Amino acid sequence: MKHLLDVNVLLAAIWATHADNGKTLAWLEEKSIALCPIAELGFLRISTNPKSTFGATMDKAREALQTFKRERKAQRIADDLEALDSSSKTSSQLTDSYLADLAEKHGFKLAASQASNIPLQN
Repeated sequence: MKHLLDVNVLLAAIWATHADNGKTLAWLEEKSIALCPIAELGFLRISTNPKSTFGATMDKAREALQTFKRERKAQRIADDLEALDSSSKTSSQLTDSYLADLAEKHGFKLAASQASNIPLQN
């Protein structure tokens, strides 16, 4: 089973300073993963936000994401699901529901965490 990673999983996996870095890296062992533009953009946005704990420059965040993608042999899928076709019912579920529906469309499972509240979905 291939897993589509959400933004929180990317943050935890890539930044060693993230509280769940070790736990996330252990979960990722032997997993086949995919990324999509929404998750990649979210990773870059949060990683470079001056208010975040990561404090990365755009160049550093891009390099970290590229290295992760290459090392993990991540497949890249398009955000090819119409927003109106997503099953979300509330604004707080919007992105997670979209990503879950996108993963399902491509035959994947969404790997999501609630910020630092992993366990990840299996």
